[in-house]
Amino acid sequence: MILFRNDTLLQESASMEMQRRLVLVGMFVVAYLLFWNWQKEHVSPSSAPSPVAAAATPAAQGADIPQVATPAATTAAMPHDSTAKNLILARSDVLTLSIDPQGGDITSLGLLQYPQRQGGARPFSLFEDDRARTFIAQSGLIGPDGPDAAAQRPVYSSAQSVWTMPAGQDQMDVVLHDETPTAVIDKIYHLQRGSYVIKIDYQVHNKTAKAWNANLFAQFKRDDSADPSTQSGIRISSFLGAAYWTADKPYNKIALKDLQKDALQLKEQGGWLALVQHYFVSAWIADPGARTSYSTRSQDGMNYLSMIAAPFSVAPGQTAQSSVRLYAGPKIQRNLSVLSPGLDLTVDYGWLWPIAEALFWLLVHIHQFIGNWGWSIVFLTIIVKAAFWPLSAASYRSMAQMRKIAPEMQRMREQYGEDRQKLSQAMMEFYRKEKINPLGGCLPMLVQMPVFIALYWTLMESVQLRHAPFIFWIHDLADMDHLFILPLVMGVTMYVQQHLNPAPADPTQAKMMKLMPVIFTGFFLFFPAGLVLYWVVSNLVSIAQQWYVTQRLQAQS
Repeated sequence: MILFRNDTLLQESASMEMQRRLVLVGMFVVAYLLFWNWQKEHVSPSSAPSPVAAAATPAAQGADIPQVATPAATTAAMPHDSTAKNLILARSDVLTLSIDPQGGDITSLGLLQYPQRQGGARPFSLFEDDRARTFIAQSGLIGPDGPDAAAQRPVYSSAQSVWTMPAGQDQMDVVLHDETPTAVIDKIYHLQRGSYVIKIDYQVHNKTAKAWNANLFAQFKRDDSADPSTQSGIRISSFLGAAYWTADKPYNKIALKDLQKDALQLKEQGGWLALVQHYFVSAWIADPGARTSYSTRSQDGMNYLSMIAAPFSVAPGQTAQSSVRLYAGPKIQRNLSVLSPGLDLTVDYGWLWPIAEALFWLLVHIHQFIGNWGWSIVFLTIIVKAAFWPLSAASYRSMAQMRKIAPEMQRMREQYGEDRQKLSQAMMEFYRKEKINPLGGCLPMLVQMPVFIALYWTLMESVQLRHAPFIFWIHDLADMDHLFILPLVMGVTMYVQQHLNPAPADPTQAKMMKLMPVIFTGFFLFFPAGLVLYWVVSNLVSIAQQWYVTQRLQAQS
């Protein structure tokens, strides 16, 4: 009977120690996740890809344009050289485009509502084609009679070299014209006011006495350069690569660096194919009623994300049309969800997405009343901490009790020395006598960790925070605090909060816990101010809650 009781005490003591270690492990897991995201973008210059070298490498014939498996298909086009041509310029209220007459591809695209730098006049360049970076949107007609399947891609003409959407007009059509011996082809870019969706129509008039057949293709061509969406000083890693939809799984992704080994080959009814980066997404959206082929490949220093629509035929003397839509803009879920199923999932909250989406919904609704994203983060953090108040209060009560009996615990350790069995028995007896649950401070903290990690991803993925000011010296919640005030405040609050808790019995654990404020402060020096603000507010609320619980317990005693 005595042996059984001793075994039970040892098990309880071991369980208590295990729970304490779980809290420590949980904190280090959070630290590791932060460090992993921080260092992933810190690629040494020797290992980083060279976009200049990649752009200068000559591509082999047929590298640009995908092929249709048909005996009548001819050799694909040579890569275009937009630098030798007069580009066609188009501008709506939110987009500015440069279109290469050869092929009619979009070689540059700027987002007028999202400047490159805060307060600057230059729009953020989503597409570019220069020596620094190559990322363009290509489209055309391939197959038996498609002009883009020829040795030289068609050179389109335009009624004007600059197209600007007039004030008071909601739509503008940029018309490119080409005529071959067999067909008259108009490639029309439809731009709508306030929209990041560009509809591309191919209107084909068959001049021959036989059927005219082709397939519409659309693809992204991109080099291996880094994500330009991250601002100076920010080293937060976000996914960069291909994403696509299937009927079985609405969101799939392949990192840009893995396109060579994980090439995509599939056919789907409808769907989309996207290039995802931090804050922004570019997506080709297929006709939902047609079967479309999707593929990816890496070749000659370039990455290709391609889609080929189902064949379409134009009867002799008739006119027919084939269309595709291009989205190029910010990752805003409510806008993406209406375009195609699963496209809103490119706002990638990770495996905790249900919690993150709920938090973002709450953040947006708070902002509707407050009008400042910084204060919205403050109030969101307070609401989340308030929701967890019952768990937090239980944890703080347990910690306060543990701190109160700390002198007695130390006396027992000195009394029993290295005899851990007797020490465990004495401690468990004392816990029973004082009606203290030694595990009460651990489990509530562990339950809250997934929520706060989800909130971290919510803030990191929110394009709304880009260039959003807060107060005083914080002019951009998506940029680092260049004065390092917030990270230092976060470290101080973490230090204060730590000293309100009882120190771990294990000296090694105690030393590691003391290092945590220093480690976290080092991580947060280069983190976006919005994320640091969330941690500062969370720590301040925790300190206030813990102080309140401690004062009540002291008053009751």
